[in-house]
Amino acid sequence: MTAKVDGSDKALRSFVIDRQSPIPLYFQVSQHLETAIVSGAIRPGTLFENEIDLAEALGVSRPTMRRAMEELSNKGLIVRRRGIGTRVVQPKVRRPLELTSLYDDLDKTGQRPTTRVLTFVREPATGVVAEHLRLTEGAEVVHIERLRSTGDTAIAVLTNYLPGEIVDFTGDDLATRGLYQLMRHSGVQLFSATQMVGARNATDAEATLLGEPRGAALLTMQRDTMDENGAIVEYATHIYAASRYSFETHLTRP
Repeated sequence: MTAKVDGSDKALRSFVIDRQSPIPLYFQVSQHLETAIVSGAIRPGTLFENEIDLAEALGVSRPTMRRAMEELSNKGLIVRRRGIGTRVVQPKVRRPLELTSLYDDLDKTGQRPTTRVLTFVREPATGVVAEHLRLTEGAEVVHIERLRSTGDTAIAVLTNYLPGEIVDFTGDDLATRGLYQLMRHSGVQLFSATQMVGARNATDAEATLLGEPRGAALLTMQRDTMDENGAIVEYATHIYAASRYSFETHLTRP
């Protein structure tokens, strides 16, 4: 195995197989490598040129190694090219569908959220915004747009509208803290939300902001958030680069 980026050898040497475990060996291998990739121990761009050598380094058979690599490929963590080898790619951000902010989710998983505030203005509520926030047209709202990244990689463009009376923070505050953090600090107790998830292609402007090709696939999210008193305190329309982001849902039997 040849790794082009420092740190992968250490991650490989730290792997210990538990042959007494009921967990299949291929899954032990794939989980170890996934953890190393997501944590940055094996960095995007690392090239594994020889699957046989990689299996030998980890102490498993070639079929086990091949199955483990298929798992990583299915999760979008590696790309396999005939004649070139297997390259680690930037892992997708997987976000649970819960009443949390993207900033909180990234921060909790150590992915260094960064924010560029594109818009922060107070303006009169117009039709759709007034309807979602249950305000009369012309009532003051705060219109916020942000580019959210992890490290140097853009992930999402976030557009939010809040009733003006609940906003006592500034655009500068949003550059270093999450929106829900600031809302909670202002005394707003978030209780529940109605959310719709969809997909569409990026406009030229959106593709440029997100560093994606023209017409790239986007995930979309629309959310109306309610406080503990039943008042709508947020109307959000967000777009996410589908190549680097996915929503995660856990389903249970009714």
